[in-house]
Amino acid sequence: MDLRKLKTLIDLVAESGISELEMSEGEEKVRIVNHRAPSGVMQQVHLPPASSNAMIHVDSAPVNHPVIPPAPAAEAAVGNIMKSPMVGTFYRASNPEAPDFVKVGDIVKAGQTLCIIEAMKLLNEIESEFDGVVKQILVDNGQGVEFDQPLFVIA
Repeated sequence: MDLRKLKTLIDLVAESGISELEMSEGEEKVRIVNHRAPSGVMQQVHLPPASSNAMIHVDSAPVNHPVIPPAPAAEAAVGNIMKSPMVGTFYRASNPEAPDFVKVGDIVKAGQTLCIIEAMKLLNEIESEFDGVVKQILVDNGQGVEFDQPLFVIA
């Protein structure tokens, strides 16, 4: 596996706060495990010799990224929950000067763009899975999101 790709994956795991990432490419398989100390500071790096099955423990100096707060109680909301399909940064508009894709109270159709999630320098348009009205937006603009984190309530 390309070292730059491996470095990017390690950085992604370290920055996102996820605990584990496993990836296969052809016959090569890499598993990256993020072990954090109770203080939140990661402590050591273990890079195994090159092999087709490598396990990497990602540990480094503290990362000065905002802590992702837990999502508001989406379970209490009535309606369909749109969840994040990936880890990344949530944006309500295509650029800072553009209007938001949707606002609370907007009527949306399935397939309509709701937001953008930036992951590994790629901008991914997230489309609604449901028809309805946007009841809640559960994430702030520019906030980091986790896989399967609730983003919108659509009823």
